[in-house]
Amino acid sequence: MRAALLAGLLCAAALPARADDKACERQITVTGRAEAARAPDFAEVTLGVEAKAPGPAAALDAASRAVDGVIALGRQLGVPASDIGTSAVTLEAASRPVTRPNGATTAEPDGYRATNTVTVRLADMERLGDLLRRALDVGANRIDAVGFGLNEPDRIQAELEIAAAKDARTRAAALAEAAGAKLGPLCSLSTGGGPQPLRMAAPARAKAASGRRVPISAGTIDTRADVTAAFAILP
Repeated sequence: MRAALLAGLLCAAALPARADDKACERQITVTGRAEAARAPDFAEVTLGVEAKAPGPAAALDAASRAVDGVIALGRQLGVPASDIGTSAVTLEAASRPVTRPNGATTAEPDGYRATNTVTVRLADMERLGDLLRRALDVGANRIDAVGFGLNEPDRIQAELEIAAAKDARTRAAALAEAAGAKLGPLCSLSTGGGPQPLRMAAPARAKAASGRRVPISAGTIDTRADVTAAFAILP
């Protein structure tokens, strides 16, 4: 309902002014803001396997077998199949530097390198540390990214835009009163800004470690809405 109300205000503001044309000749323009910090609803982690072998098929097979283990681990932790998806599969010829007797360095073929990565969306974030650690045990050797998100970002954004519109009117009324004028009707309304980017961990390579759970702190996701509004100023 709130989102529909804001949409109605935006549509009304977009219509050409008629009777209020004269009233809107003198305007005050303000920007209203609203912010919120919410705990994330889910975590997304991209896990991968990098394998090397003399031949391309062997390299790809080795990476695929390990990724099968990561997928099975996700299902074991209660993640539905729809929340586990392949992110990337790559296969390339590998090379190694060789220093010649004359001091020159050249690259020589050194088998093939294959990578296979999957993204797992985990609603039960208490299991995230377990997933990261246990993924190493089943063959993963890359943790490319960890992120957090909200289930209904559009609804949250709409609520913040409504709050920002109210803030804009409050600001405009205070400024008009300070200037000895009276706030008139709304002349225009536009939104800007939006949700802040999801918190993402820097790409990292997983290394062998003890069997302890990986500590992960989700923190909060900050969202913000900006609304620019112009109101008529009456004597």
